[in-house]
Amino acid sequence: MGIFNIFGKKDVSAELVQASPYRISTEWVPYRLYANRQNSVSLMVKVKNMTSEVLLTSVVAELPKQLGFDEMRVAKERELRLGKMAPNEEREVRFEVFSDINSDAGEYTVTVTSIAHYLDYGHVINAVKKRTTVGVV
Repeated sequence: MGIFNIFGKKDVSAELVQASPYRISTEWVPYRLYANRQNSVSLMVKVKNMTSEVLLTSVVAELPKQLGFDEMRVAKERELRLGKMAPNEEREVRFEVFSDINSDAGEYTVTVTSIAHYLDYGHVINAVKKRTTVGVV
């Protein structure tokens, strides 16, 4: 784009849209919940900026209806805003996940989405999703 050349900026939008901007890795501590009991585990999420640009980043975790981010299992989605991440920078965030007496045994899928934003958190450039499972025994 010619307009970016006037202001000395380069157009990196094609790179950010085509390639995966983040690498996401997840870990459960401890690795399982207990059925029909009120307990919790921590979901540790590591997000690494894989581009050569500084990205405004947020991480969103979504839970199934049997689990929650609070003891009452009301909150099913949580967003953490990480701010600007430098190229090849890696950050770790933690989500506390709760079960209660109505959580049955089984495998539950949790979706973690890392989002690259443009200028503010209202505009999305690209996003990467990862699904992970937690066992309830």
